[in-house]
Amino acid sequence: MPKIKFLPHKKLLPNGGSFYGKEGESILDVALKNKIKIEHACEKSCSCSTCHCIIKKGFYSLSQITEKEEDVLDKAWGLTETSRLSCQAKLGKSNIEVKIPKYTSNHN
Repeated sequence: MPKIKFLPHKKLLPNGGSFYGKEGESILDVALKNKIKIEHACEKSCSCSTCHCIIKKGFYSLSQITEKEEDVLDKAWGLTETSRLSCQAKLGKSNIEVKIPKYTSNHN
């Protein structure tokens, strides 16, 4: 089982945390299962960017990004080269490290 290390986030996970997920499970599903309340305004339908996250380690072990996800990510605040939508990024075999941005597209 791959492990997801979530880096500290002031509101959602002040001390950070590490959790195991199943291969093929989304980052968002692992987070929600472990009571990390990542915003997901579109209910995992890949039509908003509120669940945007930044992959600090293990980016290439995740499922391949789709064109639709790339289009939606363009709306994300603080976009990086290793940004993904946590509702769409599925775990592979390797461990990953994730940063949840301070702001989402719903915050001013």
